[in-house]
Amino acid sequence: MAHPHESTRGAPELQEELRARGYRLTPQRQLVLEAVEELGHATPEAVLTAVRQKARGINMSTIYRTLELLEELQLVSHAHLGHGAPTYHSASAPDHAHLVCRTCGRIIEVPPPVIEPLARTLRAEYSFRPDVRHLTVFGDCADCQGHPRPAKVPAGPAEVVPSEA
Repeated sequence: MAHPHESTRGAPELQEELRARGYRLTPQRQLVLEAVEELGHATPEAVLTAVRQKARGINMSTIYRTLELLEELQLVSHAHLGHGAPTYHSASAPDHAHLVCRTCGRIIEVPPPVIEPLARTLRAEYSFRPDVRHLTVFGDCADCQGHPRPAKVPAGPAEVVPSEA
């Protein structure tokens, strides 16, 4: 179960920010942004399902266009957590990398300090600055390996551990 991320900007501030960039926060855009924030990690299909609960006339192409615009405006970010469509989350959520279990599908959010030793090595030895928000590591979780689960990882096939910086 994904934990919702709270937005750091209210609708009036967001309206102002978008107007300053030459855009309007249309009801459709607001619904898509709210769905991404409520769902935590959401595929475009999950966003469509959530948005259609409030506005039936929305189609998938509108969702894709809106997600693309919201990402361009740095209001949402995406990561590839498996085959298929990317997964979107609110840009107001703390930065985090993802651990994805190939067996059960569990997604575990990992805060940047955990990944920092790897990031530091990549910067020092390869002059490469990684974007942690897009980092996904595939493997097998403790449950699927038959090991006791670390305290930071909740039970369930697709639960998320929120980032804690």
